Amino acid sequence: MHKRKLVVVGNGMAGIRTLEELLHLAPEQYDITVFGSEPHPNYNRILLSPVLAGEQEFKDIILNSLEWYEQNGITLRLGCTVTKIDRVRRVVIADDGSEAPYDRLLLATGSRPFIIPVPGADLKGVISYRDIYDTEAMIAAARVRRRAIVIGGGLLGLEAANGLKLRGMDVQVVHNGETLLDRQLDATAGELLRQALEARGIGFLMAHGTAEILGDAGGQVRALRFANGEEVATELVVMAVGIRPNTALAEAAGLYCRNGIVVSDVLQTFDPRIYAVGECVNHRGTAYGLVAPLFDMAKVAANHLAGLGYGRYSGSVLSTKLKVTGIDLFSAGDFKGGEGTEEIVLSDPSGGIYKKLVLREDKLVGACLYGDTSDGAWYFKLLREGRAIGELRESLMFGESNLGDAGHQGQSRAMAMQDSDEVCGCNGVTKGRIVKAIREQGLFTLDEVKKCTKASGSCGSCTGLVEQILMNTLGSSFQETPKTRAVCGCTDHGHADVRRAIREHKLLTHAQAYRFLDWRTPNGCATCRPAINYYLLSTWPREAVDDPQSRFINERAHANIQKDGTFSVIPQMKGGVTNAAELRRIADVADKYAVPMVKVTGGQRIDLLGVKKTDLVDVWRDLGMPSGHAYGKSIRTVKTCVGSEFCRFGTQDSTSMGIALETMLGYMWSPHKVKLAVSGCPRNCAESGIKDVGVIAVESGWELYVGGNGGIKTEVAQFLVKVKTPEEVKEYTGAFLQLYREEAFYLDRTVHYIARVGLEYVKAQVVADAANRRALYERLLYSLEGMSDPWAERIAGKAHDEFTPLTVSV
Repeated sequence: MHKRKLVVVGNGMAGIRTLEELLHLAPEQYDITVFGSEPHPNYNRILLSPVLAGEQEFKDIILNSLEWYEQNGITLRLGCTVTKIDRVRRVVIADDGSEAPYDRLLLATGSRPFIIPVPGADLKGVISYRDIYDTEAMIAAARVRRRAIVIGGGLLGLEAANGLKLRGMDVQVVHNGETLLDRQLDATAGELLRQALEARGIGFLMAHGTAEILGDAGGQVRALRFANGEEVATELVVMAVGIRPNTALAEAAGLYCRNGIVVSDVLQTFDPRIYAVGECVNHRGTAYGLVAPLFDMAKVAANHLAGLGYGRYSGSVLSTKLKVTGIDLFSAGDFKGGEGTEEIVLSDPSGGIYKKLVLREDKLVGACLYGDTSDGAWYFKLLREGRAIGELRESLMFGESNLGDAGHQGQSRAMAMQDSDEVCGCNGVTKGRIVKAIREQGLFTLDEVKKCTKASGSCGSCTGLVEQILMNTLGSSFQETPKTRAVCGCTDHGHADVRRAIREHKLLTHAQAYRFLDWRTPNGCATCRPAINYYLLSTWPREAVDDPQSRFINERAHANIQKDGTFSVIPQMKGGVTNAAELRRIADVADKYAVPMVKVTGGQRIDLLGVKKTDLVDVWRDLGMPSGHAYGKSIRTVKTCVGSEFCRFGTQDSTSMGIALETMLGYMWSPHKVKLAVSGCPRNCAESGIKDVGVIAVESGWELYVGGNGGIKTEVAQFLVKVKTPEEVKEYTGAFLQLYREEAFYLDRTVHYIARVGLEYVKAQVVADAANRRALYERLLYSLEGMSDPWAERIAGKAHDEFTPLTVSV
């Protein structure tokens, strides 16, 4: 079949989302060529703020890899700008002189940042905030400059200010209005936001209009001058004062433009062969700058490009969230109210909570939330559906989970949702679609759900809800790095605050922690309970009370659950060393219990896969070997090579060193799994360079490396110290791991912890300060002293009910 030619001008989120929708509807209909002015594949511009803040890297926000384009047969022209559309010949012409013919053309040229037309706007050090180039320019400036001014108190401006502050700069925000986010928040919420950002060290110059940007003799920005004559010194100016549709290409081609490329409800321009989507578009007099409308447009445009012909875009109701970690705000609809409306307001300034709901004719028409945004999606749903709220009015302010007549009391919001309810507003993903993907495609992690459905893959505000859906669907939990956000939706406290409170006030139980920290839910949730449990145990070893029901299923069962509900058993083999008797027992167990698979792991252990839960205790008893701890947030394996004992290149006895480390660290719980390796020479056969702690033997002793990770995102370990003796290896290793155990956030790997605090900080605590190193080492040994083998305990009868099937009488 002859394929028609589709050319897409613009490699951003709107254009590529249209292609994703089109490939789903009609994968073989077009030969597709994409032109992108930037030298990068499609990335998530919404997440530039976390990149600036140091919370993510650019590679983390790539939406479609180069392989994706290749797999879908898409010709991608990166770093290539279309400069002309010849509508008569139906070709586009690029800046390198090349041409691409089209049967259908999709314009997704986006927008361009608005630059205030004041003297000095072209000085060096004056930049906009629109793409990764701008982001990298700010990061580079923060390395060598101290003072920055951000012009604009809108979403982008505040996110830029927060990121630069986290990069170490002194930052002031200049805003010509009296209220921050004055298009998204009312005055009360805007004031709460300003106070929260001031507490982070960001300064504000409200009701200030910029008159001139001043430079030095070299053309570098040095100050801002305001309309009132006041001057403020600065070394960097970031303009974040809005965007304008990028219509130059369309206008030159004779397409009708008026504050955007004018399109119909099917996203066609006045040339029926040419469609347009995204920020470059004017639909019914409105140009949208948020991602959700862009994706709505993408669905409709794809529908018509596929020839289905029934999609219509009628506009979007907008909602807003700020991407500043630890600050929660949400607004949607007509939240400022006015004639013919009434307001329901809940205000708790001391608690940092403010909610305003605006009603008109028994319907919710606007919402403004600050401090507690957990019900934002539900309010947004009510608003878009235009549902009468008379029967909900009395409890409307208190959220969906408090609707007693709806039968949701005490349940998580995810459980209360219908399959048709939208979870991710940015990408239009419903609960039903997420649940279906989890079940049919075997998804177990948040990252897998993001990749498969795109839910929580844009602004990230629905991440907690997606986590709940995962937990409810799987009947277990999953692993997601918490970074610096609140522990969960039960609290506004971050991980550092919780750890500090547990330490300073000697909190020993969940009940004490929840009561002291004013937890919103008395018993916590599936996200916070495991974290609190770890913080209690690691802070007060031998005193805090372990709560098995606050552990993940793997740690409760002391075996690793598989996708079919069976478990794997990995007995301990210290340093990867075993003997004939152990191997015979393993073989006998595999035969006796019909174990489907016996596999050698990457950590030099033997894995028995497919064991029924009811057989676990008997399997452990027949093995007669200690627990390998290959299932928990704990010490996993210490991988070794044969070292100097057998290898002709070995310089030290790496096998004995590995066994000594694994013996010392036996049954150690930690924020996440911890893997070690000991190599007998720099040839590194044990892969020490990608472990949480890697030990490499050299002629004169041992080199220690920390923070490696061999998982999905490989990280090379960083050099910590060189020592001479095996005892020093144990002391430095133990001190580093105890520092990580005491300071890392729950579910942070060592690489994430080091990225947050800095390697120099770790060296100062472990290498430079000998007394502190010994104290850390001694605290580790104290916490591990007397730890028992969980398999032996359960063979003796502990937690019998966990492994005994329920019986039902009929």
